[in-house]
Amino acid sequence: MASMKYLLPLLALALSCCTAASHSPQGKRQTTANRSTNSIDVTDLGRRIWANECAGSVQGLVSWNTGEAFPSLGIGHFIWYPAGIQEAFDESFPKLVVYARSQGVRVPTFFNGPAPWPTRAAFAADRSGKADAMRRWLAANVELQTRFIILRSRAALPAMARASAAPRAVIARYKALAATTQGMYCLVDYVNFKGEGLKPEERYKGQGWGLLQVLEEMQGFPQGRAATAEFSRAASAVMRRRVANSPAARGEQRWLQGWLNRCATYRLIL
Repeated sequence: MASMKYLLPLLALALSCCTAASHSPQGKRQTTANRSTNSIDVTDLGRRIWANECAGSVQGLVSWNTGEAFPSLGIGHFIWYPAGIQEAFDESFPKLVVYARSQGVRVPTFFNGPAPWPTRAAFAADRSGKADAMRRWLAANVELQTRFIILRSRAALPAMARASAAPRAVIARYKALAATTQGMYCLVDYVNFKGEGLKPEERYKGQGWGLLQVLEEMQGFPQGRAATAEFSRAASAVMRRRVANSPAARGEQRWLQGWLNRCATYRLIL
């Protein structure tokens, strides 16, 4: 079955995250997804991601941005390609659908296959009610989306470690952040903000500005609130370095204060 190519990596990752005991204090067996996020307030984390990416609105859960060839869906702006469209961006919505089914969540049948709208114009003109049905389903499954985002974040860690000259430090800092709700917010929000830092073309003067570069910029091996404070400092330093390295013609200085404001939220307990 074609969907298995999406399901197997997610389930393997979920299993690999489960080093804790396989039973809850009440004696009930926990799912792999729950065990891998049991130190995180998934509801609170989902609310923050939704607020950042969709302004916390139900309408924003299904959108199609000008200049893009695909709709963006859910709190994580998951991409869903129409038939015949394939770009460099990871098509994440089909993976979310497979993950939902693996967790026993019922999914509308039209979520199968390619996006039902061939173009942005067709999306805007559609009166079938499919977009609103998607919004209702997505609004009802925010926690599911949040757990999926956490699993995707953890799946990216090996690639970041392989790309780093200090892989042990990157792994240790990531794990310290991933142990708390605020720390996981730092990790997933920064990737939505500036990417993972793995693409060679995302460099100025050989220096990147993604999550990998922030983890490398961090000093020492802080834990808890100290880890999120250090992440905030490192993220701000990476943003300043990006602007200093950027071509003058781009005028990136005009964006710096807004970027620093976002980095400040990593220090705060919201």
